[in-house]
Formats: sequence, structure tokens, C-alpha cells
Amino acid sequence: MVNIGRRNLVLAILLLLVIVLAIWWQPDYEHPNVEFLPAMRRSPSFKAYEANPVLPGGTSMQPPIPGTIARGAIVLHYRATPEDALRAGEELKNPIPEQDKQHSASVARGRRVFQTYCSPCHGGGGAADGIVVQRGYPPPPSLLNGKSVQMKDGQLFHILSYGQGNMAPFSGQLLPEQRWDVINFVRSLQKAEAERVKAEAEVKQDSETQRNTSPDKKAKP
Repeated sequence: MVNIGRRNLVLAILLLLVIVLAIWWQPDYEHPNVEFLPAMRRSPSFKAYEANPVLPGGTSMQPPIPGTIARGAIVLHYRATPEDALRAGEELKNPIPEQDKQHSASVARGRRVFQTYCSPCHGGGGAADGIVVQRGYPPPPSLLNGKSVQMKDGQLFHILSYGQGNMAPFSGQLLPEQRWDVINFVRSLQKAEAERVKAEAEVKQDSETQRNTSPDKKAKP
């Protein structure tokens, strides 16, 4: 019992000393403690575009292995030629056609993408009156009429992917699903334009009919 009492006394004294030292020895956060072997905790690292003496070529970012395909990417087995653009029109099918229940959402997404990437040249409504055209850049064909209306969706997808004429390819900026969304938005513009032209023609025809059948119309001698 005596040994146990002495042991508890010694432990109590040590605990008291620890408490006193903890109160007296307050940490100074402006002067961090000394670190032993800091490299084991903070290993040297290189940013993507920094020079790197260890890796091949002396750069941190390494080129992908030839033939590498990004996850989720769609491989297009077409060349950047007019012939393959026509072939894409026959072979590629729109994954979200007009009758699909997700079509309206696709059009809404395509509108945002179009305003960001396409409107500088094609204009917000596809009439080839974008801001760069107003500054003197050669205008592209209107998307509301002409050849683009007759083109199939797959051909438009090929043009968005590989470019055509003064239009640069957008496969690096837009994912495949974004390109289909843009196509669906362009089709909605073309549909609205066709309905507008049809309505104007009907109004004009009604006016001509009323004018020809008016009782006040004087008969020619």
C-alpha cells in the first residue's frame, strides 16, 4: 500500500508539472516549431506547365500516348472532307430527335452554347449578323435558310466537329453532346423562321384575295 501511495504521489506531481508547463509555455504561432526532415512531409511538386528536369522532354505535362481516347469521347471515323461530311449525314443519327421528351431541354442547353461560341459570327438568331461580321469579317451563310436547312443532322455534326470554310473546328471546345444540343437549337431557329415565312405568305395571300374580291373594286374597261 505504501508503494502504491508513493507512486500515485509521484504521478500527481508529474501531472501537476505538466499542467504548469502547459500553462506557462504558451505556443508562439508567429514562430513555428523546428521540423525534422520536412521533405518527407512536403514533397517537391511541379505545376503542369513548369519545367521538369526529371520527366522526358523537360516538361511536367507529358503528351498522351498515341491513340489515347479521352474518357467519354466519341471516335469519329471521318475525314475533314466534303465527301465524308455527306457520309456523316447518312450515318450519324441525332441522339435527341424532336420527338424525344428531352428535346426541349437539349434546345435550351444548345441556346446557351450557341450564344457563347456561335453568335459572334452567326448572330444570336442565326441570321449571319454577328458582332465580328459587323466589324468586317466575311459573313457565314445564314442558318435560317439555304443549304443548312437541307443538310442532315449528321452533316451539321461533321461541320461542327471538323469546321468548314472560314469556320474553325469546335471538337476541342464542345463535347459531342453539346454539338448535338447546338444542332437541335439551330433546328428550332429554322422551324420558327419557316413558320414566320409561312404566316407572312398566308397574310399576303389573304390580302390579295380580299383586294381581288372587294365589291368596290372597279372593273377594267
